[in-house]
Amino acid sequence: MRAKSEQLIIWATRASVAVAFTLLILKIYAWIVTGSMGVLAALVDSLLDLAASLINMFAVRYALEPADEEHRFGHGKAESLAGLGQAIFIGSSAIFLLMYTVERIFNPELIESPEIGTWVMLFSMALTLVLVAYQRYVVRKTNSIAVKADSLHYSADLVTNAGILLGLALYYMGWLYSDPIIALLIGLYILKCAIEIGYEAIQLLLDRELPDEEINQIESLACEHENVIEIHDLRTRQSGQTKFIQFHLVMDGNMTLLAAHDLADEVHDKIKEFFPQSDIIIHQDPHTAIANVGD
Repeated sequence: MRAKSEQLIIWATRASVAVAFTLLILKIYAWIVTGSMGVLAALVDSLLDLAASLINMFAVRYALEPADEEHRFGHGKAESLAGLGQAIFIGSSAIFLLMYTVERIFNPELIESPEIGTWVMLFSMALTLVLVAYQRYVVRKTNSIAVKADSLHYSADLVTNAGILLGLALYYMGWLYSDPIIALLIGLYILKCAIEIGYEAIQLLLDRELPDEEINQIESLACEHENVIEIHDLRTRQSGQTKFIQFHLVMDGNMTLLAAHDLADEVHDKIKEFFPQSDIIIHQDPHTAIANVGD
């Protein structure tokens, strides 16, 4: 199962690079022909998409490398670093776009052949929609942070392209300032997405706890066994594809060491079955009230 999920992640990153490169070439052509600020916004976004996707592809391949003597917990945080790198790239492109757009608002220029820009944007939306659908499928199967970040900014591209189409349509109807104003709104939206991606990546690098629903599931699975009294000091984090889980398991203090070990193994296996890509450490605690009975 792990090998299959790794292959899905690798293919998702390759698909992202291929789509970004294709769209970049098309948008360069469309911008040269039209001179549209909206198309330039999409071009800059695709350029950053390509750079971010390349970083993502190499970072994910490194993150999937098995643990070694120098990295005993694996290389999973490379995924979070890739997400942070994407946020920096995307945020930088948004700031550049906003600065250039403000200048064009005060110094507007005519758009040539808006129909070419329209067809390029329509094709871009169709191709991006296919990619986002595939990325979301991969995220559901693997919970990859890097692919999730990639999917988020390609989803933003769909909004970007829709905005550009609206700007071109309004310009065609005689609204001369629609193109730079739409580009300005797109720039703000891209900046918002960059902040969200960066925040998520930083939280993972700081070992944020797993989501509440997963923590509740871990507690429920651990306490299902009839000989488990309770658990406490549950701590979790995620690095790449691996969830790290550790807690204290309270059991009958009169159990033999072998019985306590077997019980911990059963709980471990039950949680592992539900979270196959996890690293679980269980500390066995005797319940003192039970242990002291008969003293």
